[in-house]
Amino acid sequence: MKGLNIYKRKDGRFEGRITTEIIDGKRKFKAFFGKTEEDVLSKMEKFKASLTQPTEKHLTLSSVFTEWFQFISYRVKASTLANYLLKSNKHIIPAFGKQNIAEIAQTSIYQFIRDKQNSGLSNRYITDILILMKSVFKYAARTYHVINPMEGIFMPKKQKAEIRLLTEAEEQKLMQIVMGNQNLTTLGIALAKLTGLRIGELCSLQWEDIDLEKRILTVKKTLQRIQVKGSSKKTKLVITEPKSETSKRSIPIPECIIGFLRKFQGKADEYLLSGSEKPIEPRTMQYRFATILKNGNLPSVHFHALRHMFASNCVKLGFDIKALSEILGHSGVEITLNRYVHSSFEQKSEFMNRLKMTA
Repeated sequence: MKGLNIYKRKDGRFEGRITTEIIDGKRKFKAFFGKTEEDVLSKMEKFKASLTQPTEKHLTLSSVFTEWFQFISYRVKASTLANYLLKSNKHIIPAFGKQNIAEIAQTSIYQFIRDKQNSGLSNRYITDILILMKSVFKYAARTYHVINPMEGIFMPKKQKAEIRLLTEAEEQKLMQIVMGNQNLTTLGIALAKLTGLRIGELCSLQWEDIDLEKRILTVKKTLQRIQVKGSSKKTKLVITEPKSETSKRSIPIPECIIGFLRKFQGKADEYLLSGSEKPIEPRTMQYRFATILKNGNLPSVHFHALRHMFASNCVKLGFDIKALSEILGHSGVEITLNRYVHSSFEQKSEFMNRLKMTA
């Protein structure tokens, strides 16, 4: 039965197991037998209902996290699992790992939130950590019938981060540099600036994903460096599906970059940014972008700023927001409007100057 440790034995009976305790990282089980899966499931449910919190003496958060992680690992992407491990190893386990999960109180969690805020973490990142903790405690409450201290926890108020973008004059200067020094790196910058691709999507782009005749770019994968399972230091590059189903998309290629693309067009299995069958990783592209900005006496901005500038420029040009949202790979227009649309002070001044004293 999916999601439960129930299987059919060679003697024809069904057997199910429930973890009763974890000591020094080793789990102890109680076995249940029956003629059908339903019989075993019924016995397991009755046993779980009879459990009380005081019996979970050795149930630490660390052991429960390990069990929960194994439970969800078969249905979650490797990059997501790596993200969970990073957050747990760096924040959750050091704070709560050795504590009995049944004894962790809301006061401790609120103190944890304050400590993370004082350490300089953003409320958005802290909320991501708390969402992960919610999943772990929900599993513990369902499996071991402990009280879930995450229920009713107030999340810290997210503060909208100010994204440093280039001014219109700085954008023009950047594109002059890009077009005046055409290579695979500047091609990538130009493509991100004109399509809003995420850096991981750009680095995973192969020439087979670009149809210059139909002028369509297909996004179907992303590249990122993730933590190796079982290691706190080792990482590896992985190509996976994009972050969501809506991130899989087809983007019309602007006419103005067709010639640039044709100039460097490679074989179908070659990556656009490397010109070979091996991709370059996002942090390398970010480093090259930073070098171009520095050499051009331009402000230091993150590569992701190109995506923000693309969205803002599209709005200025009168793009339909729904169409723009789909090009960016968003699940809804609210994300596009709240996160990626920025008005410059010059644009605000222009709008204000349209006001008249008379009707």
